[in-house]
Amino acid sequence: MNLFYSHYPIADTCVLDQTESRHAVKVMRLRKGHQVWVTDGAGILGRGIITDPNPEGCLLDIVEIINGPDKKNYYTHIAISPLKNPERFDWFVEKAVELGVDEISPVICEHTEKESVKTERLRKIALSAMKQSFRTYHTIINEPVKFGELVNSSGLRGTKLIAHCNEGRKATLSESCTAGSDNVILIGPEGDFSKEEVTVAIASGFIPVTLGPARLRTETAGVVACHSLYFINNLV
Repeated sequence: MNLFYSHYPIADTCVLDQTESRHAVKVMRLRKGHQVWVTDGAGILGRGIITDPNPEGCLLDIVEIINGPDKKNYYTHIAISPLKNPERFDWFVEKAVELGVDEISPVICEHTEKESVKTERLRKIALSAMKQSFRTYHTIINEPVKFGELVNSSGLRGTKLIAHCNEGRKATLSESCTAGSDNVILIGPEGDFSKEEVTVAIASGFIPVTLGPARLRTETAGVVACHSLYFINNLV
């Protein structure tokens, strides 16, 4: 069955917003009596039956409410530099959401070539990826933040990591992270973090890590980091 998103808590009845309703009725051609799944993006999943296939506000009767299957005991926050080519950043966001990343922060670094980010577009991509991968937790897409502001933030959860290609001792993610732990990992721009940024991050408690011997594109490094943390937490 298809998964739709509700901006409101799932109750006995549910009205999809105009965007979701038009997709259900006009694109998917769902009719009265069809069953669908709907999530609130906060871990709740409802099984509903369409009672009024109105493209302006599709009405569902909710016949079952359960906890989503993707509840995790760890939290992953990826702070990654925006890219000169926005389509590559869009691709990263889509894949990160599919891998269950909880939070994404575009971080403006010394070597970031393009600082502007269309946050609302990224949130739409994240929502679409959440539904496509049948997840019930909405990934948080933050507004862009300066590097120094992010590394000095007191609101970061768990182990703090910075992946970079500069010289110096670096651990692997498997050496730095354990299953069930919260992590925030910094991924730099095409030109990598500057030496000064790495020094500042380490002084702020970030652990330098490597993602392997190859020099990866920013969006590839982001996906590798997301998958590595996913693998560490789902291997056991």
